Amino acid sequence: MSNEARDDILGFFVQATNKHDFNLDITLNVKGALVSGTTISAQEYFAELSEVFEDGNDTSKKISEQLMHASDGAESATEEPAKFIHLKHTKVYCGDSKSTPSKGKILWRGKLSDIDGFFLGKIAESPSHSNNNK
Repeated sequence: MSNEARDDILGFFVQATNKHDFNLDITLNVKGALVSGTTISAQEYFAELSEVFEDGNDTSKKISEQLMHASDGAESATEEPAKFIHLKHTKVYCGDSKSTPSKGKILWRGKLSDIDGFFLGKIAESPSHSNNNK
């Protein structure tokens, strides 16, 4: 049994996501930063990450294959308590600034034991933040 502190409710949401492809908009408090996105299963996380590397050179293709293997392994490991949470469409907020990254399809992976709190829903950027310097 692990000594890591863990929020059982958040763990329940992650297990539902991993076992049943349950997606939930959520914002996490992680060591003072806010991480906002939509939950995805570990299997989907590794499969989508694999796609990033599949069209590259030989090393990139090997990385893609390993990530697909990890995706297959994640599907068979759904009975174990989750240790990580995976998000898509992720934005990270530190202080009173714009999100980082501000553009692109961003996948995020974090340890459940490092999450200090959460609320349901994503942070929506105001139009003044998303349309800067056009």
